[in-house]
Amino acid sequence: MMGAKLGVAVPKTVDPRRVRGPELLRALSRSSDGIIKLLQIGIAQGGVVPRAAWQNFPNDVVHFLNYFVAHEAHHRGQLCMVARQLGQGLPGSVTAGLWQWSKRAQE
Repeated sequence: MMGAKLGVAVPKTVDPRRVRGPELLRALSRSSDGIIKLLQIGIAQGGVVPRAAWQNFPNDVVHFLNYFVAHEAHHRGQLCMVARQLGQGLPGSVTAGLWQWSKRAQE
């Protein structure tokens, strides 16, 4: 939503109770594209991402990127915790893979 006024497409929100894997993957890809475009805009504007009305973090590109990395990590942690609480602990290949930055970067 931050990029709407800058011409960055806002991804359609998915219904968290009904979304299926393929639809969620497409939505995450569109969201990723939007963040990349915002970073590109920020870099082109001297390292500053235009501020959104609701924004509660610094708008320099470094803080912007770090905020969203931390936000993503928070949600990953939530998913792992809920799976464990439901007795469906995730295999080590998944949970350990969350932190394989070199491998994720190649993907």
